[in-house]
Amino acid sequence: MAKTGSIKHPKFPTIQQCESMGREDQTVVADMDGTILVGRSSFPYFALVAFEVGGISRLIFLVLASPLAGLLYYFISESAGIRVLVFATFVGMKVSDIESVARAVLPKFYSSDLHPETWRVFSSCGKRCVLTANPRIMVEAFLKEYLSVDMVIGTEICTYKGRATGFVNEPGILVGVNKAKALQKAFGSKFVPHIGLGDRKTDFPFMYLCKESYIVRPEPGVKPMSQDKLPKPIVFHDGRLVEKPGPLMALMIILWIPVGFLLACLRIAAGALLPMPLVYYAFWVLGVRVKVKGNSPPPARKSTGQTGVLFICSHRTLLDPIFLSTALGRPIPAVTYSLSRLSEIISPIKTVRLSRDRVTDANMIKKFLEKGDLVICPEGTTCREPFLLRFSALFAELTNELVPVAMSNKMSMFHGTTARGWKGMDPFYFFMNPSPSYEVNFLNKWPYELTCKAGKSSHDVANYIQRTIAATLSYECTNFTRKDKYMALAGNDGTVTTKSELASKKMTTSC
Repeated sequence: MAKTGSIKHPKFPTIQQCESMGREDQTVVADMDGTILVGRSSFPYFALVAFEVGGISRLIFLVLASPLAGLLYYFISESAGIRVLVFATFVGMKVSDIESVARAVLPKFYSSDLHPETWRVFSSCGKRCVLTANPRIMVEAFLKEYLSVDMVIGTEICTYKGRATGFVNEPGILVGVNKAKALQKAFGSKFVPHIGLGDRKTDFPFMYLCKESYIVRPEPGVKPMSQDKLPKPIVFHDGRLVEKPGPLMALMIILWIPVGFLLACLRIAAGALLPMPLVYYAFWVLGVRVKVKGNSPPPARKSTGQTGVLFICSHRTLLDPIFLSTALGRPIPAVTYSLSRLSEIISPIKTVRLSRDRVTDANMIKKFLEKGDLVICPEGTTCREPFLLRFSALFAELTNELVPVAMSNKMSMFHGTTARGWKGMDPFYFFMNPSPSYEVNFLNKWPYELTCKAGKSSHDVANYIQRTIAATLSYECTNFTRKDKYMALAGNDGTVTTKSELASKKMTTSC
């Protein structure tokens, strides 16, 4: 490699001029912000970490520090500006929490901002390296898991007893000459990368060391790669924020949360206290939109011997059964796999917690169906993306009176689900959106010839209904389960254990 002393800034060709064919045996080294990603600013990703780990108070601290970071970045030193962002975001945070956000939250936002021309070249090379000023702990999980990057060289944060100090380790922030030195240290002095990709002057030192180098110029018209062309689809992701929080968006979130929380309390109170036939209109007045499609079945009547139907819903949030009841104008009890105590208390409908024992649960569901209608979400957990998780087949064994319901929703600011956080806040975050909406689409009652009564297996029935709901929503069916989701995002099976269950486990253990 060449020396990294005084380096002249050559005029590099643009990324559009780089040939991507025949690169399978070559090595590419690329910067991240503005190169692999269309966006040139890393602030939104620092803001995501700040909010998801430290909450609103840490986001406020970061927003207050951002003017100083911008002043230093643009007028004094790029390195100094990034140091301010690192300190404001990470100081005092548990390293494990940062890693959790990097694994479960950031990939969704990074993947929605991939530069199409850079990816064309980057993906064509057999060995891929990313050299970035961003803290390695933030970007490594996404780059290795979703872009198959072999080596990630980034700024190393300083830690003490499992917590970040807010400072960075030597050689400091990887910008300018530090990037070139880090590249030399990683590859050795004898190996020269074939392609170097960057987007700004501080990338030139490392680009100068590569056999070929190309500049990714900022172009306002460039659109990120579409979701269907992503190298690996994002099925599971976590985090409360819907949009990537730039400085203005972060400020709006800070200002909105106090107002939004009060509005959420009002909306929840209306749903819990008003008679169910009035909830639809109360929601409409309070800015919550409920759209109903299809024809719903009439309520069960004991006088005529008509038993209840089992509504089979796709699972978007824990509020699915409540909006189903809102659409019907009558409360429908819901079978739940795992629900926080707070959610049970404020729920306007009866919730029935599954015991996770197949025989016990089957008997309980049959008893409820004898009394009237019941709703169940056989996915077992929510999914935010246009996918349906594998349906549990238990429901198909219990009744032939099945009504599939395709549920979908829209949120503009906050997600109403979480895998890593406290589930008791899920309904509050959903109703904190300025104008959330739900669409409840009642499909035709499931034909008897496709039920277990007609000789179909319960798994076949579950799969048929899953495909029918998926086709209605234009979603894709998967074989992922609740356990798959929670293991990917939180490292557990997603079970919320009640105090009584904890006490029972302790007694069993002591015996």
